Amino acid sequence: MKLRKGDTVLVISGKDKGQEGEIVQVMPADNKVIVNGINTAKKHSKTSKNNKQGGIIDRDMPVHASNVMLVHKGKPTRVGYKVNSDGTKVRIAKRSGEVIS
Repeated sequence: MKLRKGDTVLVISGKDKGQEGEIVQVMPADNKVIVNGINTAKKHSKTSKNNKQGGIIDRDMPVHASNVMLVHKGKPTRVGYKVNSDGTKVRIAKRSGEVIS
């Protein structure tokens, strides 16, 4: 999977199309990501030791990785890989060819 935790992504399809957010969790086995503030669902929560309040809470649900695109320097781009001369593998932005930190 070419996306990582902490990357800023743009949603390119679905009900939240056009919104940007930061990846909170990556699930490579399912090819899904959880993006902060995107694809929220209301969950009913019972009062417990951990959750004193209970009630209805908003929770971010997973989005398929094909429905998001990495944003590099303010513009959406595809992600590729490049092997440097010293043997290290780095991610590059296909749009500009620059290394993604």
